[in-house]
Amino acid sequence: MATKVWFYAGIAVLILLAASSVLAPLLAPHDPLLQSLDQDLLAYSSDHPLGTDKLGRDILSRTMYGGQISLLTGIATVLISLAIGITAGSLSGYFGGWFDLLLMRLVDILMAFPGILLAIAITAVLGPGLNHVILALCLIGWTGYARLVRGEILSLREREFVQAARGLGAPPWRIITRHLIPNLLPPLLIQATFGLAAAIVAEGSLSFLGLGVEPPTPSWGSMLNDGRQFLLVAPHLTTYPGLALMFTVLALNIVGDTLQERLTGRK
Repeated sequence: MATKVWFYAGIAVLILLAASSVLAPLLAPHDPLLQSLDQDLLAYSSDHPLGTDKLGRDILSRTMYGGQISLLTGIATVLISLAIGITAGSLSGYFGGWFDLLLMRLVDILMAFPGILLAIAITAVLGPGLNHVILALCLIGWTGYARLVRGEILSLREREFVQAARGLGAPPWRIITRHLIPNLLPPLLIQATFGLAAAIVAEGSLSFLGLGVEPPTPSWGSMLNDGRQFLLVAPHLTTYPGLALMFTVLALNIVGDTLQERLTGRK
């Protein structure tokens, strides 16, 4: 019962955050880029419920618009990484041979590096920007999906239903797409949930370091970076984007843990 409550609470938090981000142009009380230097560092006012930053920009509006960057980065990274990982892992697990050997060594090399450090190096070379962040996260994110898909296909390709499909003359691409990949959906859904949380944290980290979206576009990571020099005099600058980031990742992890328990029976 408690697990179900936490699961629905996580879903509710995700829906709330996603809706506030997607509908930010309609719901945000102010333009997130509008500066009012005479109202800088306000903790609270009737016009600015969550206060303003050092340039007088509304924190609530910037937090809502910042969610768009985090969600876009996370969803794009997961979808692209999934596509690459499923394709590479399926071919590697089904056909084996030199392609399997080469791919797994490449995966081992990429996974030997700490992911965030590799992402920092890639974005430092390419320069800041949302597209470069997504590219960097995809270059390191597909490996986990490829390894998962390969391992599952190695255990499935000798099953009776696959042998029956081969006996009926089904081509490899049909066996992979119609018989093998559908059986991988539960573990892939779980992996994608955790991957979405990891991508959002990585985007926030890169933006905090100045390697994410370029100013003045708001993102949770850049807002944390902007507010760290005012921690003692205006802690609200970091509190609200930090809470948004924390609750998003916490909700995704709760949903992922629940799906893992329900779909695989593992806690």
